[in-house]
Amino acid sequence: MSQENDGQPGLPLPAPRDNQAMILRQGQALSLDLRGPERDEASDEINLLDYWRIIVKRRWTVLTTLGIVLVTTLVATLLMTPVYRASATLQIERDTIKVLDVEGLTPTESPTDRDFYQTQYELLKSRSLAQRVIAELNLADDPTWQAMNAPSPWSALFGGGDEEEEIDAEALALKEDAATSRRINAFLNRLSIEPVRNSRLVRVHFDSPDPVFSQRVVNAVAQAYIAANLERRYDASSYAKTFLEDRLEQMKLRLEDSEKELVAFAQRERIVQSGDANTLSNQALSELSAALTEAKDQRIRAEARWRQAESATGMGLTAVLESSLIQTLQESRAKLQAEYQDKLRIYKPAFPAMQQLKAQIEELDRQIAAEVANIKASIRAEYQAALAQEQLLAEQLDSAKEEALDLQNRSIQYNILRREVDTNRQQYEALLQRYKEVGLAGGVGTNNISIVDRAEVPTERHRPRLVLNLAIGLLLGLFGGVLLALVFEHLDDTVKSPEDMEKQMGLPVLGVIPRLKAPMTPAKALADPRSAFAEAYRSVRTALQFSTEEGVPRCLLVTSPSPAEGKTTTVLTLAQNFAQLGKRVLVIDADLRNPSLHKVMGLDNGAGLSNFLSGAAKATEVIRETGTGNLWVMTTGPLPPNPAELLLGPKMVSLLKVAADRYDQVLIDGPPVMGLADAPILGNLANGTLVVFEAGGTRMGVARHALKRLLAARARVIGGILTKFDSKAAGYGYAYGGHDYYSYGTPQPPSRRLARR
Repeated sequence: MSQENDGQPGLPLPAPRDNQAMILRQGQALSLDLRGPERDEASDEINLLDYWRIIVKRRWTVLTTLGIVLVTTLVATLLMTPVYRASATLQIERDTIKVLDVEGLTPTESPTDRDFYQTQYELLKSRSLAQRVIAELNLADDPTWQAMNAPSPWSALFGGGDEEEEIDAEALALKEDAATSRRINAFLNRLSIEPVRNSRLVRVHFDSPDPVFSQRVVNAVAQAYIAANLERRYDASSYAKTFLEDRLEQMKLRLEDSEKELVAFAQRERIVQSGDANTLSNQALSELSAALTEAKDQRIRAEARWRQAESATGMGLTAVLESSLIQTLQESRAKLQAEYQDKLRIYKPAFPAMQQLKAQIEELDRQIAAEVANIKASIRAEYQAALAQEQLLAEQLDSAKEEALDLQNRSIQYNILRREVDTNRQQYEALLQRYKEVGLAGGVGTNNISIVDRAEVPTERHRPRLVLNLAIGLLLGLFGGVLLALVFEHLDDTVKSPEDMEKQMGLPVLGVIPRLKAPMTPAKALADPRSAFAEAYRSVRTALQFSTEEGVPRCLLVTSPSPAEGKTTTVLTLAQNFAQLGKRVLVIDADLRNPSLHKVMGLDNGAGLSNFLSGAAKATEVIRETGTGNLWVMTTGPLPPNPAELLLGPKMVSLLKVAADRYDQVLIDGPPVMGLADAPILGNLANGTLVVFEAGGTRMGVARHALKRLLAARARVIGGILTKFDSKAAGYGYAYGGHDYYSYGTPQPPSRRLARR
């Protein structure tokens, strides 16, 4: 076993051609994945099951957030001051009863006209009405009102204390106006208007901590609103009549002056206006403009086709593709070309028959080129014709514009004066008609607002509502908890499930090893062949047998991106499983920096791989038998100062070659990939590499970089396994798909037995 390889030292054993192709395909797939995982259409779809698994996995985050929000909502609700709402119902009619209905003066009601009612609602919330109620109830001196609007204790701290400085009259007035404005704002903040849908009713609400005060204010608002409406109607009628009298006199004088000025200008300029003289000119301009627009559109399309034809080689043009002649020529050329290629296998190109076929093909190419040139020429002629038509229409349009402008210039002042006369006459007639209607119908009517239900003293508080607040807190807590769970899951970039290995890294999953809960250890779990832990590794052994066309790679390297991810346990367990099948198995501990195989097996590490690689011992001297049949072990031996140089030497190649000839299975417990050059070297030498990932421990970026390093060293990565996987903690319930390992000695409920059939 100490003989060196006859080939060049440091080179790996030659891999079969199909294995090399597989390595290249894996490298191309993972190189795309490492640049940033390509998402297919299926990955962009929303998978509700994935979200449910995230919520189940981080259920304590959701429940904690929900509890905090509910407790905060409950405490805040109990600490709130109770508020009582008093309500009064008003009926607002669209129109009053008219004794004399004058068309144009009396507004007609429309089912879709909401301006009137919206105006009334805004009047109920107006500052003037609020100020009127405050003055009638004398709220400025009311102790209940003062208690509700008492200033905050912080106002005295940040200025606002009593000052004995002398204040002038203007400053005092500004201070009183500010106090009045604050009272009005506080009043309106407690007042609310609620229109009753599909009716003429409106409810007026007022909120305060005192139920009696709320009732008193609401009734005062209703009475003040009715009184203000009556006053506004009376003032509007009397004011309208006086205003119309003054405006009629002014409009009469203005109409007379404008008519005199129009007649004088027409006599001076000799203008006789009969109809609209600009109709024909405007019509001509419109027609020419439309024709020019259409011609410009045709020219642009023709120019686009010509530019395309000019820049293209010709065969890509639509006209060329639609030409029946060219299609016929191309079909003939294709047949001749096919015949030429068919005979080319028999005759040489210099053969007369081949020369004749080539001449026919060239003749067809010349005919096709000539037809393409003809099509281009027709496209260019079409473009030039469209351009000439556009230029001619543009010249005619400019001429028509000059004629129209000349006519307009001579009629500008006359038209101005005529419009002024028409406007004045219309205004005068409208004012006169309105004045007569106001005189007939003014003051005839009744009040259109009435109180349906007066406010009563409320017996139940309006807010806070404990049940509603708790329901809102429940929704907000659930939403916040789910949002935090999704955020935490998004920030967690570790390999959490087999799907992450397949989708994010494109790596086949050969097995999933469940997490062992304390005080269970791998040795205890493997001692029971019916345990899920042992069955998982037997599944990995089975998957390895179908991982390649040759079965399990003769020389298999087991490594991981980072330390303590379960590779040593995986190597020993797989070695024992292969030995149970009757295979001669050799386990080589190649972690020359931090070995752990001898510690797990309780062996002395005085001599081992480092002694053989340095030439201090033979392979037969450092390979040891174990208590398990058909299983041999080679530990690391003393740790060398230069592990990478030893592994690159020819002795490692010779060792693996001779071991593969003597043993049925060689398993290498390799060092981690990240930060070291040892694992890529061993991956290059081994026939296959198995990568071990820790569920929830290996970061996605580290895993991708580790695979990238292995593939850069031309290692044949056959797949990976996921260790320490907890299906319940990952949000998959009791079982995770096919990873719910069967336990032979455990009775199952009838439902699970039926589900497995």
